[in-house]
Amino acid sequence: MNMLLKSAKIIAPENKVLHLKKRDILIKKGIIEKIAASIAVPSNTKVIDKKNLHVSLGWFDSGVSFGEPGYEERETIANGLKVAGHSGFTDIVLNPNTHPVPDTSSDVVFLKERASGSATRVFPLGTLTKNAEGVDLAELFDMRNAGAVAFYDFKRQIANPNLLKIALLYAQNFDGLVFSFPVDNQIKGKGIVHEGEVSTALGLKGIPSLAEELQIARDLFILEYTGGKLHIPTISTADSVKLIANAKKKGLDVSCSVAIHNLMYTDESLNEFDTFFKVSPPLRSNNDCKALIKGLKDGTIDYVTTDHLPIDIEEKRIEFDNAANGTIGLESAFGSLNSIFGLDKTIGLLTKGRERFGLDIPQIKEGNEACLTLFDPDAESVFGTDDIRSTSKNSMFLGASLKGKVYGVISNNQITI
Repeated sequence: MNMLLKSAKIIAPENKVLHLKKRDILIKKGIIEKIAASIAVPSNTKVIDKKNLHVSLGWFDSGVSFGEPGYEERETIANGLKVAGHSGFTDIVLNPNTHPVPDTSSDVVFLKERASGSATRVFPLGTLTKNAEGVDLAELFDMRNAGAVAFYDFKRQIANPNLLKIALLYAQNFDGLVFSFPVDNQIKGKGIVHEGEVSTALGLKGIPSLAEELQIARDLFILEYTGGKLHIPTISTADSVKLIANAKKKGLDVSCSVAIHNLMYTDESLNEFDTFFKVSPPLRSNNDCKALIKGLKDGTIDYVTTDHLPIDIEEKRIEFDNAANGTIGLESAFGSLNSIFGLDKTIGLLTKGRERFGLDIPQIKEGNEACLTLFDPDAESVFGTDDIRSTSKNSMFLGASLKGKVYGVISNNQITI
C-alpha cells in the first residue's frame, strides 16, 4: 500500500533536522521513500490529510494484557491489536496472563502466530516459572529462542528469594531479562487498597507501602549479588522510587515502569467504591503520585505503561472486596500523559523502552520501514464509553478530561486509521 502524509508536523526530539518541521511523507510498500516540504501525489496512492496532523515514531508499551487463550470474552488478540493500533501503539509487550499461561516455546509461537499480519507488532513475555506457580523455572532459554522478550509471573510475587537468584544467574547465559512484581504477599495480607487515611475512612483493608518496598529492597540485594538484568513493573510508592534511584547509582542493571493510572489518580478516587479504580498495585497517596511523576521527569523511572488489563463486567460489578483488579488503558494513554507532561516529554515516554527488550529502534528516515503514529496533540475531550474500542469496558478514565487525539498508526506495511 502506498500512502502520502500531507503537512505532518514531525515530533522527534532526538532528530534535530526534522523535529517540529512540517513535511510530506511518502510511503511505498511500507518503506519511507521521501520526506520533503511538498510532494506531488503519485498515482495509486492514499492521501492522509488530517486536522493538525502530527507524526512521531511508533509508540511502545511494555505491559499489555488481552485474554486469548482462555479469556477470549475479555479480549481476543485480533481485537486487542486493533485497539492498540487505534490508540497509537505500533509495538507492545504482551503479558502472560492467559489460561494456560505461556511457559513453553510452543506457547510463545502460538501467540506470535495469532498476532502476525497486524499493524501493531506483539512481543510476548513467557512466564518465569512453570504454570506461574513460583516453584520451578520455566523453559526460559527455549522460550527466548521462540521469541519471548522477557520472563514474568504476571502480578505474582516471587516468594522464594533463591528462585530469583537462580533465575538472574541463569538468564545471564543468554542476556535474558527477568521481571519481578513488587509485592510481599505476607505484608499485603488481605489488603485491597492503599493503606492510609482513605482506607481507614472507608473501612477497607489496606496494603502498606512496605509490601512493595520490602520486596524491591530484597530483589535489589539479590541483583547486586548475582548480576543480570532485572525489571520491576508498575511501581507505585515514593520510597520505591528512592530505592531504585540508589540501585542505579550503584550501577545495578535495573529498570522499572509505572502505570499511567498511578500518575493520574490517587486513593481519593475510591470514595464512591467504584471497582473500576481497584487495581494492583493500588492507587496510592497524593505524595506518591507526585514522586512518581518526578521520578519519570528525572529518569529514575524508565518507562510508562498502560498496564492495560481487560476484565469482564461481571467481575467488576460486585462488592468492592470481591471485585477483580485491573483497568484498561490503551485508549486513554496519550491524552492522559499529554495532559500531565506536555507533548515532547509525552512522545519521549511513549517511544522509549524497545532497547530494554533488545528490539530494533525505528527511525523517521528515508529508506527505513515506516513505523509511525499519527495524532493531534491539541484536541481536548472528555473520555467516554464511545472512546472505548476494547471488548471489556473497565476503564477508570471514564469522565476524565484528556488532551490529544490519536488518528492511528502506519507500521508493518499496514495502516490502522
